[in-house]
Amino acid sequence: MPGPVVDTPSAQEFVREISGRMPMAELEVIAADVERKSVLLRELLSQPCALDRAGLRLVLRNVFGTRRQADSILDAVTPNRLAAAIDDLLHSQGGLEQRFERFDAVLAPFTDRGFDLPGELLHFTFPDRYWLWTRWVWDPAVETGALRLVVTDDVELHAGSSRGQTYLSVGQAMAFVDETGKAAGFTTAGPGLFGTDVFLAAVYGIYLYTVLRMRMTQEFNRVVPPLPDLVRRLLGVYRLEV
Repeated sequence: MPGPVVDTPSAQEFVREISGRMPMAELEVIAADVERKSVLLRELLSQPCALDRAGLRLVLRNVFGTRRQADSILDAVTPNRLAAAIDDLLHSQGGLEQRFERFDAVLAPFTDRGFDLPGELLHFTFPDRYWLWTRWVWDPAVETGALRLVVTDDVELHAGSSRGQTYLSVGQAMAFVDETGKAAGFTTAGPGLFGTDVFLAAVYGIYLYTVLRMRMTQEFNRVVPPLPDLVRRLLGVYRLEV
């Protein structure tokens, strides 16, 4: 990615917006919850093929995008097939892009509900190796998301035609956001990429508040949870299931 990648002034403006809605120290508390989620998933997914339906359901329930559809996904894909697909994604040899594509093929009947799942599984099982990609991080269908809001306009996040290729492009941009944010102090809430996860979730929360304020009545706005709760929901740690 030649040239500047992170729109630092925009990122810092989001920090100001976030601090107006919640104590910045709360981001560290949320990052600790995210780290607990990672520990849980690392334990569960060390041997995915050994998981029964209850174990797989616990995994799906701790992912924001699949939480409410855990049972319907298991019913359609079957526990054995899902466990094998997760094992292939996380532990098989071969290119990351190809593993990502194979996992997507298994979840094809649940494209919308399974969108977040491979990125969550990879990142929280191997947080020092892989990054988070969810629809709220970057949705190529509508070309928006937290990542788009803090990188420069010329950064290409939707590279190629496959989701596997896009995952690699998102990873490059995430690395720049993390590195710049650590230097500027806006992704330091947690170790590794966890601080970046929390920052981007808060950025997306601010974005949602802005959109809802423009499009919805005040009565609907009251239904939206406070920013700390919204960030926890996006990261799958609101009432983390263990």
